[in-house]
Amino acid sequence: MPDDREIRPHYHDHDCGNLFGCGADKGVGVLREDIKDVVFKRPVADRLLHMDEVNQCQVEGYVTARARSRRQMLRASSFMTALAAVGPAFAKLAHAADSLQGKNDGGRAKAANQNEGKVHVVESNDKTVRLGVFDTNLEPVAKIDSGDTISYPNTWSHFLNKMQPGVPIEQIARMRVDNPGKGPHSIVGPVYVNGAEPGDVLEVQYKRIRPVNWGAVFNNPASLKTGLLAEDFPEGQIKYLTLDFKSNTAEFNKDIHVPLQPFQGTLGLAPPDDFWKPLSPGVITSVPPGPHAGNTDLREMAEGSTMFIPVWKPGALIFTGDSHAVQGDGEICLTALETSMEELRIQVFLHKQQKFAWPIAETPSHWIILGIDKDLNTAMNIAARNAIDFLATRAKLTKLDAYGLLSIAASFRVTQLVDITGGIHCMIPKSLFAEGLRREITVV
Repeated sequence: MPDDREIRPHYHDHDCGNLFGCGADKGVGVLREDIKDVVFKRPVADRLLHMDEVNQCQVEGYVTARARSRRQMLRASSFMTALAAVGPAFAKLAHAADSLQGKNDGGRAKAANQNEGKVHVVESNDKTVRLGVFDTNLEPVAKIDSGDTISYPNTWSHFLNKMQPGVPIEQIARMRVDNPGKGPHSIVGPVYVNGAEPGDVLEVQYKRIRPVNWGAVFNNPASLKTGLLAEDFPEGQIKYLTLDFKSNTAEFNKDIHVPLQPFQGTLGLAPPDDFWKPLSPGVITSVPPGPHAGNTDLREMAEGSTMFIPVWKPGALIFTGDSHAVQGDGEICLTALETSMEELRIQVFLHKQQKFAWPIAETPSHWIILGIDKDLNTAMNIAARNAIDFLATRAKLTKLDAYGLLSIAASFRVTQLVDITGGIHCMIPKSLFAEGLRREITVV
C-alpha cells in the first residue's frame, strides 16, 4: 500500500484566491432562448414555462447557459438529459420533446452531430484497461481536441471484469490481496487532450450514463482493513442487486427499494508528481482522490453535471472507471452499488491557464466545492477555504460575508472516507442568488 506521507496540493500565487483562475476568458451568462427554441417546439415550450408545479427560478436555471466563445450551442438531446434528472415532470417533457424530434429514449447520439465535436469510441479491452492504477507511461488510447466527445461502451466491472453476479466475497477479497497496492477498479485510459498543459483546466460534461442491469455492494473481510468498520465485520459480504429501469430502483430486499442515481466514481487526470508515492515511475494507485480528481466518489456527478479538473501533465491524460448505480454520502462499507456501463459518454472542453488548485463540480442546481485529505478535519478546512474563495471571486462578496453565507446556507457533506484520502464537498445552492448575479457566476 502507499506510504503515509502527507499530500501536498499545489497552490499558485494568483489573485483568484489560489483556487479558481483569473484568466481573461471569464464567460458571461445569458438567457439562452436559442437553446429553448431548439429543444422545444412551441406547445412544449409553453408547457414548460407555465407549469404550476415547477418553481420558475428552477426552470430558468435549465434554460440558462454560460456564453463562451469556445463552446458551441448545446443540442436538444443532452439538454433534455439534464432536465430529466430533476424529476418526473421534467422527464415527461423530455420524452415529449424527443418524440417531436423523431428520437427515441434508447437511441445513441449520432457521431456526426457537430455539437459533440468528433466522437471518439474507446472500447474496454486488454489494450485499454489496467487494474487499479493510473499509468501515465501508456500510449494514449485516443487523442482528442477541445469540444470532442468520448464514448466508453461496455465498460468493465471491478478486477478486469471478473466481478460478476455470483462471484463470492472470498474470491473478491483474494483478487484484492493478489494485487497489493492497487485498487479494484478497471481503469480505462489514458486519453490525450491536444494542447492541454499544466495550469489549464479540463471541463468534463457528463452526457450519458447508462449502467448494466446489475450492481454489487460489498465489504471485505476484516483482515483486509478496508471500509469504515472493518473490525466489526470479520466475515465480509457481497450482495448482488438487480437494477429495475422501469421503476428506476434497485431491490435491496422485497421491502426495500433504493432509487438509482448512476455516476462514474472515478474520472481524473494524471496527478501532480508529488501527490502520492508511485508504485513505479509514472504509475500510482487508483484508490485515493486528490487535486487531479480521480476516485472522488461524488454522487452528484450524474447526467447533466460537470467537473472542472486542473491539468498537471501535458495532454491532461484522462482516466476513468469505477462505475456506480447509486451511492450514499460516506460510502461507509467501502463500496457504492458497483456496476459497469453500457455507455459512459462525456464531452471535454479545454480552458487555458486557469490556475486551479482543486477540482470543482457543477450541477444545474449547485456549485460543488471539494476538499480532500487523509485527515477529514483538514479536508473540511480545505473545502471551506475553497468555497470562501469561490464566493469571494465569483459572487461579489467579501471573504467575511462568504464565511457567514456558507454557515447559514451551504451544506458540507462527507463524500467518502474509505479511499485513504477522505472527501468533503460543499453544496452551494444556485437558488440563493438573484437571477442577474446567478448568470454572472461562472466557474471558468
